[in-house]
Amino acid sequence: MRSPGFRRVSAAALLFLAAVSVAGCDGTESGKTDVIVIGDAPTLVDPAAGALTEPQAVLLSGVAQGLVQFDAAGQIVPGLAERWNVTDDGLSYIFRIQSAEWPDGQKVTAQQVARLLRRQIAGRSKNPLKDTLGAIDEIVPMTDRVIEIRLKAPRPHLLQILAQPQFGIVREQQGTGPFRLATDIKPGEPLTLERGVSNPDEEVVVEEVVTLSGRSVQTAVRSFLNGDADLVLGGTFADLPFTRVKDMPKDALQFDPAAGLFGLVPARADGPASDREVRRLLSEAIDRQALIDALGVPGLLPRATILEPGLDGVPNPIAPPWLAIPIDRRRVQMASTAERLFGDLERPVVRVALPDAPGSRILLSRLASDWGALGLTVEAAKPGEPADFRLIDAVAPSTSPAWYLRNFRCGEVAVCEPEVDDLLEGARAATVGAQRNGMLAQAAQRMDEEQLFIAIAAPIRWSLVSGRVQGFATNRFARHTLTSLGQRLDRERAD
Repeated sequence: MRSPGFRRVSAAALLFLAAVSVAGCDGTESGKTDVIVIGDAPTLVDPAAGALTEPQAVLLSGVAQGLVQFDAAGQIVPGLAERWNVTDDGLSYIFRIQSAEWPDGQKVTAQQVARLLRRQIAGRSKNPLKDTLGAIDEIVPMTDRVIEIRLKAPRPHLLQILAQPQFGIVREQQGTGPFRLATDIKPGEPLTLERGVSNPDEEVVVEEVVTLSGRSVQTAVRSFLNGDADLVLGGTFADLPFTRVKDMPKDALQFDPAAGLFGLVPARADGPASDREVRRLLSEAIDRQALIDALGVPGLLPRATILEPGLDGVPNPIAPPWLAIPIDRRRVQMASTAERLFGDLERPVVRVALPDAPGSRILLSRLASDWGALGLTVEAAKPGEPADFRLIDAVAPSTSPAWYLRNFRCGEVAVCEPEVDDLLEGARAATVGAQRNGMLAQAAQRMDEEQLFIAIAAPIRWSLVSGRVQGFATNRFARHTLTSLGQRLDRERAD
């Protein structure tokens, strides 16, 4: 047996209660960090009820931790489980639950946690990540404080999935921390999250206080510039242009090295998107670097494959040869291909479903220019109007290639390949890692050949970070803990 991590938290929990009761007395320090997440007001919801908004995900991570959680750098650290073991064959994960209570004072038991986790992956669950845990065979409470997750086949990325807010442990609208949600909040006011942290080397308890609110991107940026927000989370390519203001502090805008999918998928089984050769032509015609330059994202690289480098168990994808050729040198051949595909027929109008936002208008403008060179007309699909393509903009929840590929199964997308689905199901059932990885690699190659997805780049995720916040770090999951932000106390602001 091997143990990835261990933490004792009971002493900290007791000290937290003491810190709350004696705040302001000797031995206690406090600091407050004001956090805004772009979107609607955060609410504590059951992840089994459906997809989470970004404000909901941030709140869940703060007050309803999972068995494990991410630290600032995206590494796995203990959450509700204080330690865990993985059997040598990788088929069993055994977690020891910390001694904890729900906010109403009831003891947290392994039986409760097992039931709540089983609910998240049940057939009726609308948790969008439940498919990523298809290898789970059983979730079994072994004692009041020990829970075992048994797998049908090894999954080395299991902890990354369990650390996502979609698997936060929520019971009757209550979580177990790491923060406590204040109950005396008036409607419309930011939520207040509190916790006490002890320093084992000093007789000091630090009370961490975070105010959390959801705001429009315009309000969030304005609040940050005015000094009313220390941290803004949840930015995407769509709202990135709002950060391009002259008085933005240097180094305040930070980009996550996010991994995942950003590109176009056919939205219907007929029309121009239904033809594989047309899809290939449209992919080749996109000037990806010009789009990246227009958005102004440093370090972002063009991509033309579903998978990206560095995923578990599969070789790095091989980009199509044309990606390395400047687009000006490709255009003559592309024009010839367009003439062969469309001939004297009227060139189709290609409609793309995008969010209504300035970043989308930049993307649409680039597509109109690049596909317009082929004689095509590009328009944004109006609400309720059939689209030929829709945008996928999603951060990968783990380093497994399976998540990338299973997004394009039949039933999930309008254009698919049943034989590729067979490979994916075979990979899921495979008990030998090499066999599973080989099937996933084959599926990825077939998907790229069929151009089931027009990849453009990695997803764009940004934050605004004040110099007062010391504990923030970017990471590939674009998940940002609210703990230990390490804000320096601003005496002038406090006065």
